[in-house]
Amino acid sequence: YNEYKSYLSAMFHNLFERVSEMPFEHDYRCYPCSFMPAGNRSDVDNGGKIIMPPSALDSVTRLNIPWPLLFSLHNPVVSRSTHCGVLEFVAEEGKIYIPYWMFRLLCLDPGQRVTVKSATIPKGEYVKFKPLSADFVEIHNPKAVLERVLRQFACLTKGDTISINYNDREYEILVLETKPANAISIIECDLNVDFAPPNGYSAEKETETTEEALPVPVVIDSAVFKAFEGKGNVLGRKKKKHHSMETPSANVIVAGPDLDFKIGKIIFTRVIPQYETNIADAQEFEAFSGSGKTIKQKRKK
Repeated sequence: YNEYKSYLSAMFHNLFERVSEMPFEHDYRCYPCSFMPAGNRSDVDNGGKIIMPPSALDSVTRLNIPWPLLFSLHNPVVSRSTHCGVLEFVAEEGKIYIPYWMFRLLCLDPGQRVTVKSATIPKGEYVKFKPLSADFVEIHNPKAVLERVLRQFACLTKGDTISINYNDREYEILVLETKPANAISIIECDLNVDFAPPNGYSAEKETETTEEALPVPVVIDSAVFKAFEGKGNVLGRKKKKHHSMETPSANVIVAGPDLDFKIGKIIFTRVIPQYETNIADAQEFEAFSGSGKTIKQKRKK
């Protein structure tokens, strides 16, 4: 009896081990997320995760597949593949819903069958992106924008062209390089991100454009233009003698950039004009030298 009992336990143990080693693999009809009964969902369309039916959750649970769940999607017609995570198990039986950029990447038609297979992907260490448009580089702090968007992704595959949405505008970015494998998981990992310049973009061209946009210094001849040289008339008052001051004969620079500017150094330049006072006018004027008069005169004794 004991030998029979040990034989059954060993047989069931081997059977369960074989079942646990079996990967999840199933064919589903694939649709973009805009075909969902609840309408288009931006959290699906702007990420890298798919919607699967509840039966898929039962299968992966029985097969003891480790979490987080990562899958490979394969289109056998054109031999194209990519990797993804799963967001929810609420799709109709026999159907899956994927982001539209992934739908285009696999060259699918609505309702076409794809093979979904569980995948074991290493954690990522390095990824290099290449924007397909120079407009993405002009965004303020594009790395921070990409970091926020990648929170909705579970993995990345080398050669994929992902699509992100920022400020109601869609940008396409090519996954140029991934380490340590061609497909990496980006869940709870320290990922080094690098960028390659888009086609037709160069830092030298941007510098030339910036220099051309700088204003040209405006030089005004002081012999022609003198500020605040107008005269005013006041009713009921005597005209005062106008004392003019000579302006410097050098030309005055009103505006212009500092072409020798160095980053991290600020220079405040102030030009104080030197004025020459007319000595003859200065001698004519003496303070408090006038004589006063009273209405009531003193009587003489």
